Amino acid sequence: MKKTITVAIAGNPNSGKTTVFNALTGTRQHVGNYPGVTVDKKEGICSHKGYEIKLVDLPGTYSLAAFSIEEVVARDFIVDEHPDVVVDIVDSSNLERNLYLATQLVEMTVPLVLAFNMTDIARQRGMIFDNDTLSGFFNAPIVPIVGNKGEGLNELLDMIVETVESPRARDDHIVHYGYEVEEELSKIQCLLDSEHHLVEKYGSRWLALKLLEQDKDISNKGHNQEVIDAVAASVDHLTRMTGDLPEIIIADQRYGFISGACEETVQDSVESRHNRSDMIDKIVLNRVLAFPIFAALMYGAFRLTFQLGNPLMRLIEIFFGWSSRVITGFWPAGSENALKSLIVDGIIGGVGGVIVFVPNIMLLFLVIAVLEDSGYMARAAFIMDRIMHKIGLHGKSFIPMLIGFGCSVPAIMGTRVLENRRSRLTTIMVIPLMSCGARLPIYVLMIPAFFAAKWHGLVMWSMYMTGIALAILCAKVLRTTLFKGETVPFVMELPPYRIPTVRGVLIHMWDRSWMYLKKAGTILLAISIVLWAATSYPKPAEDKLAGLTAEQAQNVQLRYSIAGRVGTGMEVVVKPLGFDYRIGTALIGALAAKEVFVAQMGIVYSLGEAEGSMQTLREKLASNYSPLQGFCIMLFCLISAPCMATLAVCKRETGSWRWALFQFAGLTALAYVITLVVYQVGSLIIT
Repeated sequence: MKKTITVAIAGNPNSGKTTVFNALTGTRQHVGNYPGVTVDKKEGICSHKGYEIKLVDLPGTYSLAAFSIEEVVARDFIVDEHPDVVVDIVDSSNLERNLYLATQLVEMTVPLVLAFNMTDIARQRGMIFDNDTLSGFFNAPIVPIVGNKGEGLNELLDMIVETVESPRARDDHIVHYGYEVEEELSKIQCLLDSEHHLVEKYGSRWLALKLLEQDKDISNKGHNQEVIDAVAASVDHLTRMTGDLPEIIIADQRYGFISGACEETVQDSVESRHNRSDMIDKIVLNRVLAFPIFAALMYGAFRLTFQLGNPLMRLIEIFFGWSSRVITGFWPAGSENALKSLIVDGIIGGVGGVIVFVPNIMLLFLVIAVLEDSGYMARAAFIMDRIMHKIGLHGKSFIPMLIGFGCSVPAIMGTRVLENRRSRLTTIMVIPLMSCGARLPIYVLMIPAFFAAKWHGLVMWSMYMTGIALAILCAKVLRTTLFKGETVPFVMELPPYRIPTVRGVLIHMWDRSWMYLKKAGTILLAISIVLWAATSYPKPAEDKLAGLTAEQAQNVQLRYSIAGRVGTGMEVVVKPLGFDYRIGTALIGALAAKEVFVAQMGIVYSLGEAEGSMQTLREKLASNYSPLQGFCIMLFCLISAPCMATLAVCKRETGSWRWALFQFAGLTALAYVITLVVYQVGSLIIT
């Protein structure tokens, strides 16, 4: 007796679904009705390789959103009848529209075969498909067919049998819906675990998606009140954050996934998903204009950071200067007191020196939030994809790198989206070369101190571009030496452009800025106190300070302290880079957190300062170092060993201290060599 396979034939209206059904079943079919509705139910039978294949022609539908009776019937049949295989008939000449249904079928974790119909028309239009890669993106086999000519139908039947006999591992997570949506999905999924009967039938992720899309059919399945309240809260949160309902956001992300997949695997596609987005992309993703536009936007962001941030920063500097004078006034003029020094030199000079740069940091995070929420950052990753492919990585590796502009810790954790271990390790190793938010205070301190206002944006831009260029070069070296191997393909999602909401942008900016402020009020405060003690004690005997000017006495006191002795000891190592013992000690402190460099320099130049002095830290740096030295300080801080938190997360994500220490030593050595060359060559040119 023949074994029976039940196959559901799904597809968009006018995709050629019924033509394929008729070609496979011939006269061996009958028409009935689905229970309770007047929608036709067509069934047919064919035989292949010892199997009797029962084919069910589902109603034509563009999605499984349950907005129409056809969509409800198609979805209910798949969920309730559990067909052995679902064949999605795709009009390959109109690919992006047709693949929307495919993404929903994948999310339902059904055994899926994609039949690319009308391939003859697609060929006539000059379309060329990379079916192997596209199949990998959808985790489903693809069979090219021409239904009205009977081409490829035997191959389709072969694949149906193969899918039954050798089923693939199923993955319901092919589309990433963005941080905000994914976070809400996780919350709902956790609560759904208590509803075992529904989770077992539908799957927790698909169920959470349908609830978030406010699918009436799924919402009326008798969920407990906790789930209902959580869904309502998530819908309200996402609506306020984005200005759109969750179902629109989710649909946009699905189309983004499809668009990215087609960009990677289809040549000369004439698809048009969203005209406005496509028209913009013709310019933004143009092979000639794409990178200059990206570079110009980054330059504009940095220029804006200085032009709008500097006046606000000066106000904060004035406030801290006033605070120092007020606190100093509580003690007699000329007196030395440890508590006064701790507050004025350690806390205000250290932590205050970092908080001064909050306006610049908030402005940069504001611009990045606008670029992210508008959909441009996804394009930036796609632009870099062409370069990344040449170094053995995928453009998706650039997404964690972009996150690295904020902080290396979540960026390294973000490499989890890279399934290939070699690609992931390579990306982790180079992420610290991206200028994180902790390096921004160093740039904002140094650039105005040594360069004219008209060069501020350009110098800042050069630091960020240098980091990107070095990351790409280092990745190329790693992929051709330690991490050899083929690149695994990924989909680059290209969601449609959106107008960012004010609320969403401000919340994203504040989340990142608050992390910086919280760090300043906790970790940096503690480190500043330790560094103050290290630069203040032990104190030299009074006779060693006799007859010295205030500046000379400060220098002697600093060299005699613990930090000064360490700095003096390492001065022989850092002197070829243009650094003195003060910079050396600050660089050691920066291992804990990069901002500590600014705090330490603030402490160093606050100790022994004459009362009533209004000279800012920038002015003190400008009087002690040259522009070349200032540039080299920034360069070394950009490339050198990451902070302790980054090393810890590197160890956790790679599973080995070996890679964390390799990253630490490798980046430090690279920073030393590059800074040495720049300073020595620069000195020869200047002199």
